[in-house]
Amino acid sequence: MTKDDCFQLGKITKTHGVQGEVVFFLDADSPELYETMDSVLIEIKGDLVPYFIESISVNRNRGIVALEGVETIEEAQKLVNCDLYLPLDNLDELEEGQFYFHDIVGYQVRDEKLGDLGTVRTIYSVPPQDLIAMDYRGKEILIPINDELTPSADKEQKILHVRLPEGLVDVYLNEPSARTGKDTDEDDEENALDED
Repeated sequence: MTKDDCFQLGKITKTHGVQGEVVFFLDADSPELYETMDSVLIEIKGDLVPYFIESISVNRNRGIVALEGVETIEEAQKLVNCDLYLPLDNLDELEEGQFYFHDIVGYQVRDEKLGDLGTVRTIYSVPPQDLIAMDYRGKEILIPINDELTPSADKEQKILHVRLPEGLVDVYLNEPSARTGKDTDEDDEENALDED
């Protein structure tokens, strides 16, 4: 099984205790749905390796997990920072217009006022807000993911429809003005000293 057949569920962030347990970060809106999973694919050196789950306890987006065959803290430590995957057929079918984050990478971003802007390069999952990273005029633009700003995706045409707040794109395009070496306040002070 390859990554193309899977979606990224999250990441192993650290060890837990000394019996080989690890902590999963579950990048999901409803992480409690994964409390019954019996196996997971862990990316190790580019390969997806299946692991059976002996126990899992989920609290918000964190899960304390015992993996079959991982009995010591040393074995668990080797898995820290590895990404977690599940087969795509584990995903629930979405209603029309809804999307999973992994689906929209490469989609054209189309704003209802500005038109076509760029393509989705990646998704950043950073608490408390997931962000779409889009390339536009050589700059990275970050768009918060929520029902108001990112209402729908057209899977057939690979278009993500957005409603960007006025001025959001300009914030990224307008660089701070280049300084000539001194602040105007410093210049004013020097001029005042010259007058003395």
